[in-house]
Amino acid sequence: MRGKARIMLAAGSVAAVALVISLVSVSMASTVTKVTVIEHATTDVVTDTGVAGDSEGDLLTFHNELFDESNTTVVGTDQGDCIRIEAGVSWECRWVNFLEGGSVTVEGPFFDAGPSTLAITGGTGMYKNASGTLKLTSNADGTEITFALKIIT
Repeated sequence: MRGKARIMLAAGSVAAVALVISLVSVSMASTVTKVTVIEHATTDVVTDTGVAGDSEGDLLTFHNELFDESNTTVVGTDQGDCIRIEAGVSWECRWVNFLEGGSVTVEGPFFDAGPSTLAITGGTGMYKNASGTLKLTSNADGTEITFALKIIT
């Protein structure tokens, strides 16, 4: 019985070491790419779905150009939708950012009165299997929105 227990303990130890090594290898293989773009919100349309005016359930759709960090050159586009969760406070959004080399999909809140952080839920091309965050900051009138993406692949 003791011999069997030692063999099982040794096998368990070897398996634990192998798991740690594989987890370290996976984490070391991840790369972080930081991308900052500025969305020009020129196509946003709100569909009033219930009570007249800004109310829960309203739908916002968009497909806008994305400019580089200097706000001078178009580097991509986006398209998506948001549903109003609380009038005057927040939307719940999801959209795709189409960039050179692939796309990045995000989902999360858009707060009317301050920055928001959304989850990167996936991607294509060089962003395949992407995760990470997108920090969204709007200018005063909402016509330009800075997206600071931290993409983990």
